Amino acid sequence: MEFEKENSAGYLVNHTARLFAAGLQERITPLGITIGQFPILLELWVKDGVTQRELLEKLALEQATLANTLNRMERDGLIVRKKHPADARSQQIWLTEKGQAPRDSAYQAANDQNEHSLAPLSDEEREQFLGLMRRIINAAHSG
Repeated sequence: MEFEKENSAGYLVNHTARLFAAGLQERITPLGITIGQFPILLELWVKDGVTQRELLEKLALEQATLANTLNRMERDGLIVRKKHPADARSQQIWLTEKGQAPRDSAYQAANDQNEHSLAPLSDEEREQFLGLMRRIINAAHSG
């Protein structure tokens, strides 16, 4: 059996994701953010004070990966963990001022990376591309 990576959706999506991530990492490094922290920060910038379990559900990360990243973020002063007022077994994750500060610049970096990566596409092609990706993601979640 032959395998042609140029015709493999999985290969192409993975390669595209790596290129997006590399470009974004270049743009957010000056902000003191790593690519591993970025999805967590995106969630906390929308809703602060969530539990680790809530982040796991939203981000679909491995428990150990999330725990290690949160430990580093706490060490670096981006987040603090506080006991949950209603559940003594869990902690809420809160952004510090240092974690909140790069939000607008990080959003701009992500927008700039998207714009750069999607530059070869027309507006109509961009909408079609994004729509197709959303359909694939929704199908993967439900299947």
